[in-house]
Amino acid sequence: MIPALANLEPEAVWKHFDKLAAIPRASTKEAAARDYIRTLATKLGLECEQDEAGNLVVRKRARPGREGAPMVLLQGHLDMVCEKNEGTVHDFDTDPIKVVRDGDWLKADGTTLGADNGVGVAASLAVMESTDIAHGPLEFAFTIDEETGLTGASEFPGGVLKSKYFLNLDNEDTGTLCIGCSGGIKTTARRKVSLGAAVAGSAWRVKVSGLKGGHSGVDIHQGRGNALRIMGGVLQVLLDRLPIEIAEINGGSAQNAIPREAAALVVVNPSRESELKSLIATAETGYQADLGGFDSGLRITVERVERPGKVLDATDAKQAVALLASLHHGVIAMSPDVPGLVQTSTNLATVTTKGDVVEIVTSQRSPIESSMMAAARMVATVCRLAGFEVEHAGKYPGWKPEPNSEIVRKLQEVHKKLFGEPARLIAMHAGLECGVIGEKYPGMEMVSFGPTIVDPHSPNERVQISSVASFWNFLKLVLENF
Repeated sequence: MIPALANLEPEAVWKHFDKLAAIPRASTKEAAARDYIRTLATKLGLECEQDEAGNLVVRKRARPGREGAPMVLLQGHLDMVCEKNEGTVHDFDTDPIKVVRDGDWLKADGTTLGADNGVGVAASLAVMESTDIAHGPLEFAFTIDEETGLTGASEFPGGVLKSKYFLNLDNEDTGTLCIGCSGGIKTTARRKVSLGAAVAGSAWRVKVSGLKGGHSGVDIHQGRGNALRIMGGVLQVLLDRLPIEIAEINGGSAQNAIPREAAALVVVNPSRESELKSLIATAETGYQADLGGFDSGLRITVERVERPGKVLDATDAKQAVALLASLHHGVIAMSPDVPGLVQTSTNLATVTTKGDVVEIVTSQRSPIESSMMAAARMVATVCRLAGFEVEHAGKYPGWKPEPNSEIVRKLQEVHKKLFGEPARLIAMHAGLECGVIGEKYPGMEMVSFGPTIVDPHSPNERVQISSVASFWNFLKLVLENF
């Protein structure tokens, strides 16, 4: 076992998290993790089936005497977000996660930890293996590719599940029950650009780094910096003040992550190098003042690099930069019904230069479909004004809160019995698989809960050890009280 996990309780959960941390499981590359679960299910003599998308469903009979209880589904996703700090040597396709313990917290060494949703999956496996939980009949669903577009949930077939109650184990705040979430859509803009030979000059890599990043649903209202917006603003200033050429712009990592880093390759006359450095230093000071304590680690740096062979046409470069600097990022509207809940938002997620194409990916979220589509149209309109072609894809539904449902009542009774008070009911601005899968199973009642996980989708991700014990005790008692 990983030393950081040794002697932790509940051992039944941590031993499976230990195995998962050693298995590379980037989105769309979950086969090894799925094989681990299938092997365990087979060893336990449980029914197991895989659908065409790659999702896995396992069924376990009730404990003797509980055969008449309603069937309950436990669900989590196999993949994890693969983010690492610059300078961290880690191959997410081959290397195990290096887990580090820091008091009551677990984190990874320079990468995402995978507690999202590794702890939930590990808890499901512990229930599968258990012999001392007086549960009714159970189903377990392990989905693929949640993090890059809810693909597994979207392609999950109807008519497979038999459960009355749906427990999603992908919430990240102990003491809460999530009973609703936003839907979302991805908006991608592309512009074919002309390339030409670079003029004589020196090449420099301008880099934005040090930002917190985070989940584009959970953290969108935190005021954190967006590396792409900042890069767009910096390059606009450089284009206005210097005769520079731009060879490429790249940044961000995933549509559901607030971009932490971005880099651009520029060419400038050697006689203007000091001006380049001065303008970038001034920009860094200005953006640091703007972000303040929201994102105090911002750095904007410049370093000499090898001169590229090709650069973007001046007009194309100017339009791409203008779009990065102008696209909205962040909250569009707050919920009028749930205090503190973001209702509609957009995330400026990634920019890539691929040969003669500049591509910008954004995502929009809202539990209200008309609001989500209005945000997507707003983004598309701005992109088209900058000469980009636009397409929408990956649309998924939201999940309407039902605070008076039977499942909420049952879980609240258990929570009060175990912790002395009811859980706080919340809705998530993030997308959850409940809404996508639940849409195919009308009448299935749903709740999401889990341990405390901070800064998912970034290398700062960490899970509170003590909250995993509370989560596990709650899950066991819930299963015994249906």
